Amino acid sequence: MKRIFNLSLCVLSAALLMTACGKQESKTAETSEPKVYLVGAEATFAPFEYQNEQKEIVGFDVDVMNAVADKGGFKIKFVNTPFEGIFNFLAQGDRDLLASAITITDERKQTVDFSEPYFEAAQLIVVPKDSKVTQFADLKNMKVGVQSATTGDEIVQKELGKSNPNIKRLESATLVMKELEGGGVEAVVSDNGVIKNYIKNNPSEGFRFISDPAFPKEYYGIAVKKGNADLLAKVNKGLAAIKADGTYDKIYAKYFADTSK
Repeated sequence: MKRIFNLSLCVLSAALLMTACGKQESKTAETSEPKVYLVGAEATFAPFEYQNEQKEIVGFDVDVMNAVADKGGFKIKFVNTPFEGIFNFLAQGDRDLLASAITITDERKQTVDFSEPYFEAAQLIVVPKDSKVTQFADLKNMKVGVQSATTGDEIVQKELGKSNPNIKRLESATLVMKELEGGGVEAVVSDNGVIKNYIKNNPSEGFRFISDPAFPKEYYGIAVKKGNADLLAKVNKGLAAIKADGTYDKIYAKYFADTSK
């Protein structure tokens, strides 16, 4: 009888221990750290996203996205991501969000979902100050630099032809501007915020920019994987909040107050 009693006691103790462990595991799961969403951004597109001396990704989009996450109640981490192929990173689940000066287009809407717009943009032409270019149509027989897979690339393709050898595509806006500096192209077409920031910070290069009515208005949006309604709702909630309380205006003024001309 003593053996039976001891055996029963052991079984009971083991059961209680397993129950206790189960409760502890549940408690641990309940108190685990919240998900950190990975945000893809190409950090060569100043002032929207670029790397500082500490190799940290900083810029307008970073400040906006951090403020959106704070108001939307979620955590994020930026990851440097090449723009050409950036949508593939999102589709494959390697990124949860994209905040990289991405223009909302009908074509892109077929594969991703966009937040409400957060920035109005347009394309500009950059040429040397002594260039005779005055409008977009003047570029037809010139060598033009664009960043590959951008709306600037698409617009130039429509005007010059998709396979035109005069279109020089490079992987970043920085490389495109270096090409213009070196004389490898005669003009560049890119987003207004990037161009104005470049000319402001590189006055010795002797470039000027040209606006043309042929360039339509563009609107940037934050992208999430198609069908991710929960995350999109959090983003839009945060975006609406920072627009309402003045946070967005402060961030905008920090980067663009002196580049309006």
